[in-house]
Amino acid sequence: MVNKTSKATKFSFKLLHPRHWLLWLGLLVWRLITALPFPILLLLGKGIGLAVFSFKSRRKTIAKRNIEVCFPTLTGIEQHEMLRNNFINTGIAFMEIGMAWWWSSRRLAKLLSFEGLEHLKAVPEGRGTMLLGIHYTTLEIGGAAVSMVTQMDGMYRAHGNPVFDYIQASGRVSKGKGDTVVFERRDVRGSMKALKKGRTLWYGPDQDYGLGQGLFAPFFGISAATVYATARFADKTGAAVVPFSHIRLPGSRGYKISFHPALELFPSGDDLVDATRINKLIEKFILLQPDQYLWVHRRFKNRPEGDPDIYNLASKVRK
Repeated sequence: MVNKTSKATKFSFKLLHPRHWLLWLGLLVWRLITALPFPILLLLGKGIGLAVFSFKSRRKTIAKRNIEVCFPTLTGIEQHEMLRNNFINTGIAFMEIGMAWWWSSRRLAKLLSFEGLEHLKAVPEGRGTMLLGIHYTTLEIGGAAVSMVTQMDGMYRAHGNPVFDYIQASGRVSKGKGDTVVFERRDVRGSMKALKKGRTLWYGPDQDYGLGQGLFAPFFGISAATVYATARFADKTGAAVVPFSHIRLPGSRGYKISFHPALELFPSGDDLVDATRINKLIEKFILLQPDQYLWVHRRFKNRPEGDPDIYNLASKVRK
């Protein structure tokens, strides 16, 4: 059951306007493809990733620089191999999005293994829970998996195309237990209200959203613009912060979703201390499977005054 406040999941006949027909056709083909067996989807995703990797692109340059500065002790060959594998995983993610949105819960469940569910159950009834995750390429699978075992609301970035926005939002609530809600990421008030009501909310603090609600904190030894909203949300709502990870296992073995103990003595009241702690946790999760992280994001987009542009792309790159 989709909560009526999830406006993005409401169908409108305007979405059937002829200007959207080509997109609907593309979505239909995508859905038909993702109905194929999982091993075949892995091969198709790998092919897509390698094809994209073979061309020069802004995203490839961004991912390459991220890997270089975060893993400076790796040799050039090792960094190149991680970059290549990262694009393979990104290609596979294209298939995983369709799986998460359109596979039945019964079919998807066969590929999932969970550990640490007791950490979720340890949160007292009536207390909100912030599920602290990161932007793995398996993001959609992780969200769907969690929604299959507990109530979870989500946050998303609204898409410019109304048809895709509808499909994306609907897909993200399709596996939900109960009244799942997806909040546009700027809807801070709605998110906080949900936590105060004792709901569970996915939150990913690992991207560079600027310094409007953040500060510079170390990330792999580099100053990175880091949101302090994790601590602020927990402080204002009393929610527990439960970290979780979701990685693809080797071959076609599926996915492991792991829940970890709720953070203790958090927040501390010091934004820098709390942001640094969160970044350390994000680093730990990335190191579980570095090539499955979303390195194409400009994690170091904002720089401290006087520090050089890490990507050296000037105005040519836009997030």
